[in-house]
Amino acid sequence: MTTITTTSLPNLLHRGKVRDTYDLGNGLLLMVATDRISAFDVVLPNGVPDKGFVLSRMSAFWFRKVAHLIPHHFVAMADDPAAHPYLPANLPPQIARQAMVVRRAQRVDIECVVRGYLAGSAWAEYTAQGAIFGQAAPKGLKEGHKFEKPIFTPTTKAETGHDLSMTHQQVVAMVGAARAKELEEKTIAIYSYARDYAAQRGIIIADTKMEFGVLNGQLLLIDELLTPDSSRFWDAAAYRPGQSQPNYDKQFVRDWLNSTGWNHEPPAPALPPDIVDKTVQRYKEAYARLTGEALSHS
Repeated sequence: MTTITTTSLPNLLHRGKVRDTYDLGNGLLLMVATDRISAFDVVLPNGVPDKGFVLSRMSAFWFRKVAHLIPHHFVAMADDPAAHPYLPANLPPQIARQAMVVRRAQRVDIECVVRGYLAGSAWAEYTAQGAIFGQAAPKGLKEGHKFEKPIFTPTTKAETGHDLSMTHQQVVAMVGAARAKELEEKTIAIYSYARDYAAQRGIIIADTKMEFGVLNGQLLLIDELLTPDSSRFWDAAAYRPGQSQPNYDKQFVRDWLNSTGWNHEPPAPALPPDIVDKTVQRYKEAYARLTGEALSHS
């Protein structure tokens, strides 16, 4: 697993659950997708080798793919020659391979979650309360039920602890009515485009979360995008409502953690080697199926 040393990197601006962000100056940042992994908003004690490598490249792929829908912060992969003018000369190759050069924006502190299928916390809410995002839902829905239209279910952006659901009124109070509408419309448009693209490659994107920022008054898509960490990727050929779906995402880790009886509060149990290996295999399979390119590094 990659170790980052402060002597070889610019000033650290922010250390998140799984990404570290450094100031490159001139309005640019170095965003490093580390090999750390979180589940239920808790960082696990051991990471997944090559995870950052996969996630950074998956995000770059999608940023380029949806550029016709919204501006984004992505400039170049840090190991791309185009990024060299912006980077310190001594940036280690093992860091550059899992980092992006991005434009610096003012983050909107909302997790923009969009759901196309009944899964995860939405399924838990439905089984407990008969509701989805606080709204009464029809009886008899099965786990994995496909919604007629994608549903926007934003949450808070918590630095520590668990993200909390936000109502439409709370989003409006934070960013204003016009921006709230733009966030919802862009999130659903990006998801819908990616969902249709992935479907042609045998993958169902059940749900995903996105982050946005503002630069010179313009909304930008930022952070990571449509990765196995931030999305549910299901095998379309094996999809059956009423069951936990075969997946290429972090649900595999969540399922193992739940099997241990862990209460979703720190400290989390360490992942055993076989779970680590199977997780990175799933991430690489998702990348290969969606992009048509295998990641050769191991």
